[in-house]
Amino acid sequence: MIRDIQRKIIELKQENDICILAHSYQAKEIVEIADITGDSYKLSVEAAKVSSKNIIMCGVHFMAETAKMLSPDKHVFLANPLAGCPMAEQMDAEMISAIKAKEPDRKVVCYINTTASLKEVCDVCVTSSSAVKIVKNMDAKRILFIPDCNLGAFVQKACPDKDIKLLQGGCPTHARVTKAELDEAKRLHPNALVLVHPECRPEVTEQADYAGSTSGIMDFAAKSDAKEFIIGTEISIAEHLQYRYPDKEFYVLSKDLICPNMKITTLMDVYKTCEGIGNNDGKAFEIQMSPEQIAKAKVCIDEMIRLGG
Repeated sequence: MIRDIQRKIIELKQENDICILAHSYQAKEIVEIADITGDSYKLSVEAAKVSSKNIIMCGVHFMAETAKMLSPDKHVFLANPLAGCPMAEQMDAEMISAIKAKEPDRKVVCYINTTASLKEVCDVCVTSSSAVKIVKNMDAKRILFIPDCNLGAFVQKACPDKDIKLLQGGCPTHARVTKAELDEAKRLHPNALVLVHPECRPEVTEQADYAGSTSGIMDFAAKSDAKEFIIGTEISIAEHLQYRYPDKEFYVLSKDLICPNMKITTLMDVYKTCEGIGNNDGKAFEIQMSPEQIAKAKVCIDEMIRLGG
């Protein structure tokens, strides 16, 4: 049944000039039919390079928005319109504008996991892999880092010469991992290296052998001579690594590392979106942004590319 649906999706992709992007947290059956797989930044950048006029994002809303900003001439669809991101929606433009008004010399650095409307009032965007480099490269000494305070603390520690202000926000999935869970995972697997995402709490990140982005974790595991790893990010990554490197062992740091927003997208959602694009019946959920919105929100992304290049 799954193989039949996958074959139909591949046929519809070709018929309707569709490129499918799948975040690494998506299920294996979706990753298998994707044209490009990776973290949020990689997907958006690669989307701008493809020739297809239609793009389906298998991820969450802010990722589809970012893809649209970097590919304004393309039609960008979100496979499941209910796939949001709690972290991206924690803060709004009005709240950050009020802080900027009180501290105008403090530049606002926003994680890519933010809405387009919030990006409009920020100075530079960052990813988990580029955050430290970009903050170090900024002329500004006083910075407001939003929304993830755990990633912000990770950057703060790496950039002691900067005055970095943090707000209480972040990824509820990564933030629920405790030091006790890490200690237990290390007890069960004493020979395993610990690879975590910096969205985890500082007391977890500090105990890791490697802390970095989703892509960084996967690259580290691929290149390492080690044979056992504890993976401290969404459990899909441990699964994908198990398939990709069967000669190595991958253990989840916590069984609670499940993102419901990433898991809501199904293979049938992708199939129905492909069908909707072909029928042009309005059932496929397309990201709509005006040229003015794109221009405003894209300023901080362009600055990210300049400082992170």
